[in-house]
Amino acid sequence: MTPLPSKVAWHDTGTRVFRYAARDAGHWWVLRLNDFPERPLLTLFIDARVVGDLDDPPVARRLPPRTSLPALAVAERAEVLRLMNGIGPYGAETGSPCTGDYCTCDILTDEYAARPSTPNQPCPPEESP
Repeated sequence: MTPLPSKVAWHDTGTRVFRYAARDAGHWWVLRLNDFPERPLLTLFIDARVVGDLDDPPVARRLPPRTSLPALAVAERAEVLRLMNGIGPYGAETGSPCTGDYCTCDILTDEYAARPSTPNQPCPPEESP
């Protein structure tokens, strides 16, 4: 798997699904939080293409706590969510999202992913009717 870039500025996306995002050389690196331990802990995407799973808690512990990260600007957050549209559930990137009695993937809709999850994250502007 491609190693995480060491010299990029990770940002808190403010979502419960796509937890971290970084822009490196014009590409979005996004980490999706999965239904651990049933699934790998995190999945790394570069521009919405899956690179691989991070199933190593020590690697995840090297990531800075989200509360210490700057929040993405509203426009960047919208760009990341647009890019990651439809791939919240584990396996959705390959066309087969996980299912099962204990799988929470069915709630990982685009609307759920867009909900703010951190107090330092600005809420997206309300859409007019």
